[in-house]
Amino acid sequence: MLNSTDAAGRKPLRVLVMVSGGGTNLQAIIDSVGDGRITNTQLVGVISNNKNAYALERAKEHGIPSMCVSPKDYETREIFNTKLLEAVDGFAPDLVVLAGFLVVIPPEMIRRYEDRMINIHPSLIPSFCGKGYYGLKVHEAALKRGVKVVGATVHFVDEGTDTGPIILQKAVEVQQGDTPEVLQRRVMEQAEWMILPRAIDLIANGKVRVAGGRTEILP
Repeated sequence: MLNSTDAAGRKPLRVLVMVSGGGTNLQAIIDSVGDGRITNTQLVGVISNNKNAYALERAKEHGIPSMCVSPKDYETREIFNTKLLEAVDGFAPDLVVLAGFLVVIPPEMIRRYEDRMINIHPSLIPSFCGKGYYGLKVHEAALKRGVKVVGATVHFVDEGTDTGPIILQKAVEVQQGDTPEVLQRRVMEQAEWMILPRAIDLIANGKVRVAGGRTEILP
């Protein structure tokens, strides 16, 4: 398990990261815990729905417990949902971080981890978000529309799609000649890898409050 503590010696926030692919956002979190940008935090586990996800290798390299829970391994979605929730509960997390987890989260899990589950989305919500907007599809849509500024958003997860209270956002300029792949990389480097660790650090230090469907960042 990867840990960071603060000078006050408080009990660290137990963070579980869920990811489907390469795990670049997971790596940003690992690096930020390691260099002190995320404080008062313990990375207790990584869950993927994809047994071939490189994110699982990243977790192994850093001594973080990991496992695969795939819907392909169960007869029904209901059984998978139950097993996924059991796996999440088994890590006893204080915060669940969806870092490119491309599986619909069971409603029971959303209710159980209300205001304790966050997601990173590669756009400035409410633009290019909701059903069907994920991965390269977001950047393809942005370029097709001709927007000049894109970005990323960290938000709490509710039972809608990308509709939970927004924690942090960061804008990124679109450049002439951008392809979806080039734009995706720039959004990751200039926004996602910066604001996701920042959001975790704020939560770990009690600086995010949710009220009336909105967040407040405390000093």
